[in-house]
Amino acid sequence: MSIRLLIADDQALVRGALAALLDLEPDLEVVSEVGRGDEVIDAARETKPDVALLDVEMPGLDGIEAAAALRKAVPGVRVLMVTTFGRPGYLRRAMEAGAAGFVVKDTPATQLADAVRRVHQGLRVVDPSLAAETLVAGTSPLTARESDVLRAAREGGTVADIAKDLHLSEGTVRNHLSAAIGKTGARTRAEAARIAVDNGWL
Repeated sequence: MSIRLLIADDQALVRGALAALLDLEPDLEVVSEVGRGDEVIDAARETKPDVALLDVEMPGLDGIEAAAALRKAVPGVRVLMVTTFGRPGYLRRAMEAGAAGFVVKDTPATQLADAVRRVHQGLRVVDPSLAAETLVAGTSPLTARESDVLRAAREGGTVADIAKDLHLSEGTVRNHLSAAIGKTGARTRAEAARIAVDNGWL
């Protein structure tokens, strides 16, 4: 019996390359390819994969949000995150969302195939260097609401815009931005957002 795979990546070239490489393995079969995070659930329900390989950064839903949604909607599917961005915060968030593995895209094809098999067996697979970086980096210092406000600030809106989008008062938004700037050691909200993104906290 082949291990059935769903691949989700917004870059068609990367998605196609991953599918072609994994299809070469006699025990692996790619049954679905999607380019958006919000297409993952429907594709999984339709094609019944054993393992979903999800990119972190995708439109619609990011891979971490898609992993969490998949765990609720189709709990039998195991998730392996495959990403260009080996950021420590991403690993922690992915595991909290229910991912069983996390590897970077430049992992050799034979190792990637082995990671798929191990995840399918119920094991956890994590890129060793990323695991070490995650231990050193620790958890995000930001609260959930501070993260929400920083995400909204990345879009470049005013405090009033952010307050309206998040249904908060302008004073509350300023307080959250101030706290996030302090916790990240930044000078501005834009810098705080960049630091948070670089660490995978957003």
